[in-house]
Amino acid sequence: MPPTSPADTTPARAPLSDRAAWAMLLALTSGFTLSQSFRTVAAIMGPPLAGELHLSPQQLGLWAAAFHFAFGLMQIVMGVSLDLFGVRRTILTAFPIAVAGALLSSQAGSYGTLMVGQMLIGTGCAPAFLVCTLFISRHFSAQRFTALSGLVMSVSSIGVLATATPLAWLIEASSWRWGFGVLGAGSMVAWLAIWWLVHEPATPAPHHPHGNGARATPWTALKGLLALFKLPHTLGLVAYAAVAYAGFITLRGLWLGPLLVERHGFTLVQSGNVALAMTLASMASPALFGRLDPGGARRIAWLLGFAVLAAGMVGVMGLVQVAWVDVALAIGYGLLSGYGVLQYGYVREAYPEAVRGRALSLFTMAMFLGISLMQWVSGLAASLAPRWGMEPFTAALLTMSALLLAGALAFWKLPRAVVAHG
Repeated sequence: MPPTSPADTTPARAPLSDRAAWAMLLALTSGFTLSQSFRTVAAIMGPPLAGELHLSPQQLGLWAAAFHFAFGLMQIVMGVSLDLFGVRRTILTAFPIAVAGALLSSQAGSYGTLMVGQMLIGTGCAPAFLVCTLFISRHFSAQRFTALSGLVMSVSSIGVLATATPLAWLIEASSWRWGFGVLGAGSMVAWLAIWWLVHEPATPAPHHPHGNGARATPWTALKGLLALFKLPHTLGLVAYAAVAYAGFITLRGLWLGPLLVERHGFTLVQSGNVALAMTLASMASPALFGRLDPGGARRIAWLLGFAVLAAGMVGVMGLVQVAWVDVALAIGYGLLSGYGVLQYGYVREAYPEAVRGRALSLFTMAMFLGISLMQWVSGLAASLAPRWGMEPFTAALLTMSALLLAGALAFWKLPRAVVAHG
């Protein structure tokens, strides 16, 4: 399992100076920032791309989902690679795959080529956040883990900002192909920064053979993750994790741009400005909810309540087809989106220290595979909407709302971990 939290056991290593550790973390964060850009391009890139390649809403949703499907599926492989080969070799090997995917996408003349490029991008970006959290857990104190992980997430949101108004300007001045080209070039610059700056002190790999000759493999890692389902509260957590972050990414990263352009006649730059405002609101949100976290049983009530509120906001966007309402609710949803950070506290309380890193890995997989599922299902609903006499965006948003409610209902009704009253 990938050691993604300070609770995981890691071998003793020579300490880095503060200056060196911060420089390396910043370089690694640049890779995660580009990953954030790639996962949110569809909201702005979707309309011109669909127009040129004649894509249906279902195809657009499946294309957006392909990144997160590859990203989530590769978490096991990347986790094992981090255990065996470390941060530097893992990210330097994987990230060029994302560069290749971006370049292939920029030259795509068919839907099939576009899908292959998107899968390559998702595969190459798969270790981008894991390497940051692992590096923090190894080279900073345990007390700083949560704060620094949150800082990395906030800084990486610059990548989401880049896919709002700046990407819209670029596409209007050139084409969507230049969008992929610029992101591919940026990814190459991030790779070079990591190659130049990131050099960890040499230590034995944490899961090399010891006594019984066991060695970490993707299969043993998968068995370790599946063993968590023997704990009764795991299924409810997975169901909730699969939709909480997916709601924000599916709205911001897939439907917002097409909705504003096609439903309300916004220009691409105008829709980019709304996406920019939504992203700025979302950047403040994790820190806000992190400070307000009530802990214990009250945290569970908050998780349930905010999920229902999020479902209601998306549902209203689907039903009330008024421009200012859609804009206000999108920005409001960005401000609300940080409630998902409360899940990290729940995971830490719900699982013993010995399996906490494994639980965080499962949680991460559930989040990104859930994004893939929500984007695909909402795209399918949008494609089928005309048969039901319904606007495609209404069908997509109501489907998202239903999935958010289903995840909250599963978390409420299925067994939950026994936590202290907060």
